[in-house]
Amino acid sequence: MYLHKAIITSVLIAGIGLANAGAQAKHEDTEFYTPVPKKVTPGRTITEAPSDAIVLFDGKNLDQWVMTDDRTQPAKWTVANGQLTVNKKTGNIETKRSFSNYQLHIEWQIPQNITGTGQLRGNSGLFLASMGKGDLGYELQILDSYNNDTYTNGMAGSIYKQTTPLVNPSRKPGEWQTYDVIWTAPTFKADSTVNTPAKVTVFYNGVLVQNNFELKGPTQYVGEAAYRKAHGPLPVKLQSHGDKSEPISYRNIWIREL
Repeated sequence: MYLHKAIITSVLIAGIGLANAGAQAKHEDTEFYTPVPKKVTPGRTITEAPSDAIVLFDGKNLDQWVMTDDRTQPAKWTVANGQLTVNKKTGNIETKRSFSNYQLHIEWQIPQNITGTGQLRGNSGLFLASMGKGDLGYELQILDSYNNDTYTNGMAGSIYKQTTPLVNPSRKPGEWQTYDVIWTAPTFKADSTVNTPAKVTVFYNGVLVQNNFELKGPTQYVGEAAYRKAHGPLPVKLQSHGDKSEPISYRNIWIREL
């Protein structure tokens, strides 16, 4: 009898407590007004640079670029008709500035008269972080993958030699293609071992092909990728591949630091 009354009393007290808590709660408790997001003016289209972007190539010059193998030298690729075309005789180019986390937009075109097969057909690369001369760094592959068989972790939209794209939204040679990239740079501990690995999300022609993929390390052509060297902010690099196919072109390159 007494136990039954005690249970009822406890339930009533708990109910009253919940009712009071509900009565005391206000919608303002879950609303906040700071920090206030910075205002950014978007481009007139989704491909146009917003007001806070750093324009890396606007079709006019290569003022933002240098040669990868000798950063004292200006970039020596060809600028004409608002486009930047790979010069396979000179080598890779990279940005003067270095970046950590960012949003990047870039447009590229495989020539309509492209020749070759597999990795020897319209090959280039967007290195999301250049770690030095040659092809050192983290590569997002650029290739003619419209109707061109090759290993799937080496096709357009792949993180080269690490992961295949989720789908293949490649356009025909001669048509402009787009990459929109969200890059999260790796961080390292005091002993230079990796703390948090790099991650990347990629939209290829507006289609998601890499969804917050966690990289195993910088690109490794032979063997497994791994984080072997700590680093901070790095340049973005464009590859001049050694294949004999016709050179590809780029336009409308911009980046937003995050």
